[in-house]
Amino acid sequence: MSAPVRVALVDDHALCRNGLTELLERRGGMQVAFATGDADQVAPLLREHRPDLLVLDLRMPSIDGLSLTRRLRLEGIDTPIVILTMSDAEEDLAAALRAGARGYLLKDMEPDEVIGAIGRAAHGELVVAPAMTLKLAQMLQSGAKGDTRSSQFASLTEREREILDHLSRGESNKAIARALDISHDTVKLHVRHILSKLNLSSRVEAAVFAVEFRGTPAGAAQVGEAARKAAR
Repeated sequence: MSAPVRVALVDDHALCRNGLTELLERRGGMQVAFATGDADQVAPLLREHRPDLLVLDLRMPSIDGLSLTRRLRLEGIDTPIVILTMSDAEEDLAAALRAGARGYLLKDMEPDEVIGAIGRAAHGELVVAPAMTLKLAQMLQSGAKGDTRSSQFASLTEREREILDHLSRGESNKAIARALDISHDTVKLHVRHILSKLNLSSRVEAAVFAVEFRGTPAGAAQVGEAARKAAR
């Protein structure tokens, strides 16, 4: 029997923390490693408890969730983060993905939807609230120009393109390593090279790039050619 998913919760409202704790533990079969409303305690608590996922409120009085996400990354803490918020603004979704969040969920989602999304995020998937999927699509369509994307994609090696494809499906480094029969450290190195060549700051941005690029005529052609070469 596999161990339950361990989740950390950060929200300045005790009612939200308590309600989500009960929801995840009683209905979701997960374990809440800790729940706090004190942003200053998040980093030391993450180092102590090492949860599988951090569920983070966007609007808090001391610091907003995106600033806290950036602070944690600067401190070397790479716990996957899902934003859980009331904000359905496209700019907040975009900022969360740019900051490296693995998901963006809304507090008015159905309880079972929240449980399912958090579980999938803990296992490496990129999750977005159903109500935000159209805004995500619009955000992708208004991204960088095709020529720039084409030249960036062309700079990747065949192995890097292969890993980028796995990133676009929200897979974790461990899952990619198993699928390609390479080491976890090798995947991490390739991901760093991919981010550098594409001028991106997070694996989530890389996933968005890949999805967007495949949707352009030039992108479809280049991705198809790369697939044909890999199959030879």
